Amino acid sequence: MKLLILLLSLFWLLDAEMVSRTQVIMSTFVTISADEKDSNLITNGFDIMKDVEMSLSSYDTKAKMFLLNKNLHVELDDYAFEALNLSKKYYKNTDGYFDITVGSITKELYRFGLDERVATQKELKDAKVDINGLRFNEKEAFVDKGIKIDLGGMGKGFGVDKVAEHFRANGVKNAIISASGDIRCLSTCKMDVQDPFVEDGSLLSFETIKDDLGITTSGNYNRYVESTKNNHLINPKAKKPQTSFISVTLIGELSSSDLDAYATAVSVMPVKKAYEFLENLEVGYIILESDKKLIISKNIAKYTKNLLVSDTVKKQPR
Repeated sequence: MKLLILLLSLFWLLDAEMVSRTQVIMSTFVTISADEKDSNLITNGFDIMKDVEMSLSSYDTKAKMFLLNKNLHVELDDYAFEALNLSKKYYKNTDGYFDITVGSITKELYRFGLDERVATQKELKDAKVDINGLRFNEKEAFVDKGIKIDLGGMGKGFGVDKVAEHFRANGVKNAIISASGDIRCLSTCKMDVQDPFVEDGSLLSFETIKDDLGITTSGNYNRYVESTKNNHLINPKAKKPQTSFISVTLIGELSSSDLDAYATAVSVMPVKKAYEFLENLEVGYIILESDKKLIISKNIAKYTKNLLVSDTVKKQPR
């Protein structure tokens, strides 16, 4: 299997006293930082992320979701059951725009991360995307023939949550857990959002003003085949990649799993519906549209301060 290494969509500035370590887990860079006195827990954090990967991965041949896709049935562990339950909630809350059965397209057709190819229009039209083709209980899950499960739209956020839960349970007050574009700051932190147009460039920067905030970015510029028109963010209703947004960043007190899933769903919604959905969420948002207009929510000051925008884009009012 070809290892897919995604570029970080968010960067942060560490306090001098913090210890930071990085490993490749869930096909991306996972970085965990904590105060030196809590650094012994970092290894535990990586172990938790690896356990989540073995539950949710559709790439690892021993993982629960891979076996479900292969055998149409699998016995579930706690993480897999919880993730499937959450995915069902996200499907309902997003009016079906978050649908983990897009695996029939992401895994079977485009094969993102493994023998990648461009899907034909006929293949996309014939792909089976149907949440009702998945059935599960606390012990086991079943899928219909042709259904493939892809938890990539919430899995990294889910893993970040599990590490954060472990840290909180051990009294950690200052730590940062990052899995690609999904970050949890247990204390306040400083962030740079990657510029999609400039290598190693910053689109904007800000500081969080509340403890225990999640920051998630979903973008079409890191994972695609041949061009961003064939990106991994699949609209499950149209059964094709989205092209309206370059990146969607959400900031809030919701769980990182929630933020990850909702950023994924917003990325594939029609533009008007996306903003209507966001206005009903307790989050701040920073959205870069396909015409390079940067849209920042009116409530962004509730979560951040010292917001600085790059000259490469033009900030638009919302």
